[in-house]
Amino acid sequence: MNKNAKRLNTFILLAAFIALLPLSALKAQQKPVVIGYVGGFRGLVNTDVIAAKKLTHINYAFVDIKSNRAWLHKEATDTINFRNLNLLKKQNPALKILISIGGWTWSDKFSDAVLTDTSRQRFVESAVAIVKNFELDGIDIDWEYPGLKGLKGNIYRPEDKDDYTLLFKELRKQLDELQKVTGKTYLVTTAVGAFKTFVEHTDMGNAQQYLDYINLMTYDYSGGKIASHHTNLYSSKKYKSKDNADKAVSLFMEAGVPANKLVMGIAFYGKTSVLVPGAKGLGDSVETTTRGRGFTAIKDSILKIPEYTAYRDKHAKAPYLYNATTREFITYEDEWSVKKKCKYVKKKNLGGVMFWEYSSDLKGYLLDVINRELGSP
Repeated sequence: MNKNAKRLNTFILLAAFIALLPLSALKAQQKPVVIGYVGGFRGLVNTDVIAAKKLTHINYAFVDIKSNRAWLHKEATDTINFRNLNLLKKQNPALKILISIGGWTWSDKFSDAVLTDTSRQRFVESAVAIVKNFELDGIDIDWEYPGLKGLKGNIYRPEDKDDYTLLFKELRKQLDELQKVTGKTYLVTTAVGAFKTFVEHTDMGNAQQYLDYINLMTYDYSGGKIASHHTNLYSSKKYKSKDNADKAVSLFMEAGVPANKLVMGIAFYGKTSVLVPGAKGLGDSVETTTRGRGFTAIKDSILKIPEYTAYRDKHAKAPYLYNATTREFITYEDEWSVKKKCKYVKKKNLGGVMFWEYSSDLKGYLLDVINRELGSP
């Protein structure tokens, strides 16, 4: 057999092997995704500052719910934002733009909207119509939280557990039908609470079959009476904690979610609290909480103030700041911790990373680290 014939046989065998690979195996070989949430709920988004080439997906936050239908709460600016976000595809043709429905503030009506087959179908129709009308690429559901209280006043019920899965099934069905018309592939993703009770109140093993990616909100872990990390990779030895990113990954995998569908959450913002008199920092008691700041502000401003001392919790893989004079404690993400999370993503063969939210680090300090560690999209 001559060399050309051997090469041809090798090519045929390789092609046959790839054709036989399951979709999950092929997906595992793809480069990690970099999903950025962009906040349109504030009004007009300045898309000129978005580094489109450094992202694979943009999730537009948020679309609201009204009368059991997906609803553009700020339609005048939403429509402009959709048009400008789509223009970013001139810089990065592979970029995907999704609408994210819900969020912490607008999750109160999910339970009613998906309660029956009819209401669920109509709700999904309204969401798909937005995707179709504005030539977008998919739908992200940020329900905080099925079967759990979430924000005060939210409606929730035991039926949410099954209805959550049925929502994704209907989304997948209707978007597949739209694909037959447009010839375009559409995505279904979700942002999820990265803690045990969320997993207990959902059926993620069943739901995942309809989902492309599951975005773990591995942040906001702090907020109690103890000065603690809000976006730590592992548990700390400085205080007793129950939540961290590594534990969340394990919980979802044990529930039946493939690793390559799990997306690690990264916080582009910090959370701030004032500790009680005599406190020395991490693990001490909180007196009150105050407004946090984005990483660009932390790096360019706060870190340059001598009264703030920067620390790194090597066990939790999380940084923090403390000002002994003002007793101000800041838990945040920095280049070091983001690098640790990216290495974790590669080690565990996860789907990639996502972050909340783009405007918190407009100089791209953390996004640059993500691109260096995971490779540019």
